[in-house]
Amino acid sequence: MDVSANVEAVRRRIRDAGGENRVRLVAVTKGFGADAIDAVARAGVTDIGESYAQELSAKRPQVTATGLRWHFVGRVQTNKVRVLAPIVDVWQSVDRPAAGDEIARRATGATVLVQVNVSDEVQKGGCHPDETAALVQQLRGAGLDVAGLMAVGRAGPPEIVRPGFRLLSRLADELDLPERSMGMTDDLEVAVEEGSTMVRLGRALFGERPRHQPADVPN
Repeated sequence: MDVSANVEAVRRRIRDAGGENRVRLVAVTKGFGADAIDAVARAGVTDIGESYAQELSAKRPQVTATGLRWHFVGRVQTNKVRVLAPIVDVWQSVDRPAAGDEIARRATGATVLVQVNVSDEVQKGGCHPDETAALVQQLRGAGLDVAGLMAVGRAGPPEIVRPGFRLLSRLADELDLPERSMGMTDDLEVAVEEGSTMVRLGRALFGERPRHQPADVPN
C-alpha cells in the first residue's frame, strides 16, 4: 500500500472541503504496526492517534520516526493513565471528571480535549452537550490545558453527522476553545465544512484494519 499517495489524497480531500492550512491530520494507527507509523511519518504526518493503552505502550518503542505527537483517542480508563502519562501528548477523549483528575495527577498541565456525545449513541462515549461547559471548567480547575472538543459522528451516511458536528463547533465557539477534533474517513468533508481543525483517519491511510483488535481491560 502506498501510504504516501494516500496521505496526499487525504490532504486533497481536506483542501477541496475548504480546510487547507486549518486542519491537522491525525493518523489513527490502532491495529497496525510500527512500520505503518514510520511510513506515514515519512509522508509528513507527525500526529499519531492510538486507542489502546497496551498497544501504544508496546508499539511506541518500535517506532523509528522522531518528532511525533502522540494522541490518545480511545476511552480513558483511569487505571491505564499511569502507563500512558509519560508518552501521551494530547488526550483527545476526556469525558468525565474522574478521568481528568487522574490525568492531572499523573501529568500536570497536560493538553486535553473534552469528548462530547453529539450522536445520542451511548457506545460512542462522551459527555452530554449540556454538561460540556461544566466539565471544561472542572478540568481547568484541575490544572489541565483544555484545548478544545472532540466528537465521533453518528453512524450512517456522511450528511447524517452534520447536525452533531455543527453542535460541537457551536459549543467550542461558546467556550472559546480553538480545537474541534471531528471527522473520520467517511465523514471528513462534512466535518471540515463544519469547522473541524483536526481529523482522525485510519482506513483512508492504511486500508482495512486487521480483524482482531487488541483490547484493554476495563476499569
